[in-house]
Amino acid sequence: MTQSALIDKYNTSAPRYTSYPTVPFWNNDSFTEGQWKERFIQTYKNQKKLSLYIHLPFCESLCTFCACHKRITVNHQFEVPYIEAVLKEWHLYRSLLREAPVIEEIHLGGGTPSFFSPENLKELIEGILSGSKVSPTHEFSFEGHPNNTTETHLRTLYNLGFRRVSFGVQDYDHQVQVAINRLQPFENVKKVTELARQIGYTSISHDLVYGLPFQNIEQFEKTIRKTIELAPDRLSLYSYAHVPWLKGNGQRGFDENNLPSATAKRELYELGRMIFEENNYTEIGMDHFARPTDALFKASKNGSLNRNFMGYTTTQSKCMLGLGVSAISDSWTALSQNTKSLDEYIHLTKNNIFPLLRGHIQSAQDMLWRSYIQNLMCRFETDFSSNDLNQEQVRQLLALQEDGIIVLKDNKVSVTAEGRAFIRNVCIVFDKYIRPTGNVIQNTFSKAI
Repeated sequence: MTQSALIDKYNTSAPRYTSYPTVPFWNNDSFTEGQWKERFIQTYKNQKKLSLYIHLPFCESLCTFCACHKRITVNHQFEVPYIEAVLKEWHLYRSLLREAPVIEEIHLGGGTPSFFSPENLKELIEGILSGSKVSPTHEFSFEGHPNNTTETHLRTLYNLGFRRVSFGVQDYDHQVQVAINRLQPFENVKKVTELARQIGYTSISHDLVYGLPFQNIEQFEKTIRKTIELAPDRLSLYSYAHVPWLKGNGQRGFDENNLPSATAKRELYELGRMIFEENNYTEIGMDHFARPTDALFKASKNGSLNRNFMGYTTTQSKCMLGLGVSAISDSWTALSQNTKSLDEYIHLTKNNIFPLLRGHIQSAQDMLWRSYIQNLMCRFETDFSSNDLNQEQVRQLLALQEDGIIVLKDNKVSVTAEGRAFIRNVCIVFDKYIRPTGNVIQNTFSKAI
């Protein structure tokens, strides 16, 4: 079957599997705050290390490709009350642990973390670290906007232990930038990249997006080669997730006819992968590339690569706490999400109430299927027990093998090099929530390709 025919066949709605089960299939009816607290405490006691994701939702303008939870404002008076609320939530969790937590990982995401002043970010991180212990193998990272990340931002966070930074590039073509309302010249990206390197950041990542309006092979190749000029340690080549049905999403800001077709979109990715590999970057997981000197590459080679709501990571903590409005937490045996209302989040934390919106308590079967999907996403292969699969799953795996997407041998699934484009489709075979539902997932997830 040709690549084009495979794309037509497999370009269905599918999750990105930063968690399992995915949020739309959480069993909220059986979830309680008490259970969540118990699972969180128990996992931390078993692990003795904690990963923190801190959601900083503010942006000064709306990028029309973005599906993240954000608040658009130019009013920076929101910074202080929001930081106070995040620290209030942190202290609620600190009170559960009754000991100084060991912090393995901090990631500042958004939104735009660099929306906040360096002084306020310093107050936030110092508030988190006060009374805590920092693991000797810690990894602190943040997402920076090339247009507003200053030298002071970089130095302030570096002095607080941050060594990783990712810059959202998306695309350098002016027509594409206008369509997605993200005007940022190459010179801005070059400046902050070189500044970060001079200051001492050991891992600098650039994020590109393929499948955006008006993208084509000729102009996207220019973006890729400009990116290579700056020699980032890591590269993310994300598929644009077109989900305009989400309430409050800005993705109606351009004509859908301006989007590349599924086949043309995949050609953009293959072009990027080819040029990246020619320049000593290796595909270590879905949408992610790294140089041999980078810790992410090393983790992929030694089998320790991990994936959670922060994406791919080298840390092994199974206790990930999300702080901030809409943030998602994962204690491995349970999942939870905070309220999506900024006003409610601030009100609840101010009154010493955990700002939980919903959650899911993992069953033994959930954990089994999660392990299979995690292996596929992090290593492009998984072993399984034949007793765990029914006849329909076996049939689906045989069909994937016939199409050249996987190799199935001795209760082991290995994704082929050509099949990596369809990794989300492979994972669905092991997803007990999606497999029986068929078309129910339409208008729930973005397209797989």
